[in-house]
Amino acid sequence: MLDRHAALAAELPEPRQRWLGPLLVGAALLSMLLLAWQDELGLAGGAVLLGALLLGALALDRARRDPVAASPPAPRASAEEFALAAAALRLVGEAAAVTDAEGRLLLANPQFDKRFAGDVQPFAAAIVGVHERLRGLALRDGQASDTLALGDEQVEAVLVRVGVGAERLLLWRFPVVGKPDRLEISAQRVAGETGDRLAAAGVLAALIDDAGRLVAANRPFSQRAIPVKPRPNLSLGELIEQRDDGHLHLVEEGEGAVPLRGVHVPLDPAAEGGAGTLLLFETAEAGGTATSDNVQALLELLPLGLALVDRDGRFLTMNAAFRLAGGIGEERVSYPGDLVVKEDKAIVADTVRRHARGPAMSGDIAVRLSINPKEPVALTVAGLRGIGDAAVLLLLKDNSEEAKLKRQIAQATKMQAVGQLAGGVAHDFNNILTAIIGHCDLMLMRHTPGDSDYGDIQQIKSNSNRAAGLTRQLLAFSRQQTLRPQVLQLADVVAEVSHLLKRLLGETVELKVKHGRDVGLVRADPGQLEQVIVNLAVNARDAMMEKGGGILTIQTYPVRADQVADIGSEILPVADYSALSISDTGSGIPPAVLGKIFEPFFTTKEVGKGTGLGLSTVYGIVKQSGGYIFADSKVGEGTSFVIYLPVHEVTEAAPVRAGGKTKDEQEEELWGQGTILLVEDEPMVRTVAERALTRHGYTVLTATNGEEALEILEKTDEEIALLVSDVVMPMMDGPTMGREARKDRPGLPILFMSGYAEEQLRKSIDIDNVDFLPKPFSVQELAEAVRDVLADE
Repeated sequence: MLDRHAALAAELPEPRQRWLGPLLVGAALLSMLLLAWQDELGLAGGAVLLGALLLGALALDRARRDPVAASPPAPRASAEEFALAAAALRLVGEAAAVTDAEGRLLLANPQFDKRFAGDVQPFAAAIVGVHERLRGLALRDGQASDTLALGDEQVEAVLVRVGVGAERLLLWRFPVVGKPDRLEISAQRVAGETGDRLAAAGVLAALIDDAGRLVAANRPFSQRAIPVKPRPNLSLGELIEQRDDGHLHLVEEGEGAVPLRGVHVPLDPAAEGGAGTLLLFETAEAGGTATSDNVQALLELLPLGLALVDRDGRFLTMNAAFRLAGGIGEERVSYPGDLVVKEDKAIVADTVRRHARGPAMSGDIAVRLSINPKEPVALTVAGLRGIGDAAVLLLLKDNSEEAKLKRQIAQATKMQAVGQLAGGVAHDFNNILTAIIGHCDLMLMRHTPGDSDYGDIQQIKSNSNRAAGLTRQLLAFSRQQTLRPQVLQLADVVAEVSHLLKRLLGETVELKVKHGRDVGLVRADPGQLEQVIVNLAVNARDAMMEKGGGILTIQTYPVRADQVADIGSEILPVADYSALSISDTGSGIPPAVLGKIFEPFFTTKEVGKGTGLGLSTVYGIVKQSGGYIFADSKVGEGTSFVIYLPVHEVTEAAPVRAGGKTKDEQEEELWGQGTILLVEDEPMVRTVAERALTRHGYTVLTATNGEEALEILEKTDEEIALLVSDVVMPMMDGPTMGREARKDRPGLPILFMSGYAEEQLRKSIDIDNVDFLPKPFSVQELAEAVRDVLADE
């Protein structure tokens, strides 16, 4: 089609070619505006028309520029064409954007900017695997779709290839999947087949919204109640009136109107708006009560669980949906209280009695049904008046999804509170550990391994490092720990932790380690990776203890890109991986529990024997390292956890470690010179850092806060080689002080240090030429960090 348009344009005279493109594009845009005005252009239609508009603009522009060339190069779209495409994007009701073939964003409509206004971006590196696979499928097949995981939200993405030749563009659509509109669905049913069935039973049906405006009606009601020339937004009061005889009459039928008896059925009394009400009318002379065959037939047609109760609190009738929701079989149930657990019988009976004898009103109560006492459901009770023996309408609604969402929100709130607590504890605790470790290092510099105090000092430092490890573990489950990734082999990590595992597993558990060939290098924090192995091994040991022991197998093996599809995972991107498998022969995990094992605070262990943080810590470390973890289990046979870490391609030679050098040679490498301004509000940390830097040859100026540091910079004429500052301080924090200092000293290098994780401070320390040193640190780590920063200058 595109080539045919280009050929037709090429056959036209040159003057006509100049206006043919704009004319056709303008016509397409005008058509789209007309369709949108008539509400005939859906989201999919708008997206397809947008693609056609872009293709047409590019093709006509190509034909106009070189109509006779056999294989003309595809030109880039002009600014006018992109402006026109941007205007078309704004007409699409959903979030939409246009990128080039590499995924770079070119155009986006306001819905896209509004939906993805925060840090979450559908083209971010966090989902680069799914992103690349979608682009590849769309460029090859013309269209592709998938679900993208953006933070805690699942977003449906539809990708369409547009453009021609080298100018291949991609149209991204993000449809909004919302809950169905109850009022709209009910309107379709009342005006459709359901309304026809009611009409056959002699019932006039009308649906009104919360403002009393008519939304839909079946054929008899429309023919008898609605005027020949109706005005928009008719209200119920304009169509029906109550006269002195106490009955309802249709205004359109005048004085001879047949008296009617009405029943109103709220679609969802608990909704805050837009739920609507269904009104049913039958002739008063026909007699009958709310339990007549017509009303019963109506109740059976409705998808809601509805029941009518008399003034004594007994059931008059109920539909099949109510029986199903309440777990009622063939047996007869007399009272609503018979459906609920013993503790809820009194409140149900009291609520029904109040609504039956008081003013007509409605309300919701949460009850637990006898068939499922663990999950509460919502019972709506509405008072009825003037419809025979029926005094109360009951609406039974399953709110298990609502309860689940509430639990998830409560869990998320708890996680946020724990995360904030962990960050605060880590900050204060890391300051204390920095002082302890630093003083130990300073003391070790004055003692040799033969001294009597040397072993005690080493023990203090070792215990301090263990405490620092506990702090990192506390932060790991919320993915807030500061990782120190290194390029390493999985086999080396397993070997390093194997001796510890043998002591942890005990004599009843046999440890088997297997390593595959050609396992690629990975980039991860070795300490955190060891923590992952230990956590999984301890869980496996506990599971095997229930059977008296077993075998724990740790295995490493490579997974090539062409083998990823055989794994059967939809979320694992196609790439080369190094896999780490930890399998046991324990009791296994039930399927109902397997999907929850990575949730924080979820544990199947007894009270006091598990915090529920172990597997969530494992999950956080693996995800923060760019990997994936999957669990597979069979009850009675055992469980297997497999971790996939992407293979790291080494582009530069690995740095030579100082392990082969003597202590004096290492100290000499850390020696430096120059003036350093040290800003730290904690006196114990400031003292350790000052002594450490002074010992390594630097001249150190100290300040207790940001304002004092700025005063020192203003008064001194001495050249400051480096600014070392804490991040969180009273009065003026480190980043603010650093920005002010850079105004007079633009090239001043800055080294921030903090007990908070770097990930938590990433936004605040987003300054050029800045390095970060996490607390706690040793004297050597501080000296190395200062040396590395100054070496880069």
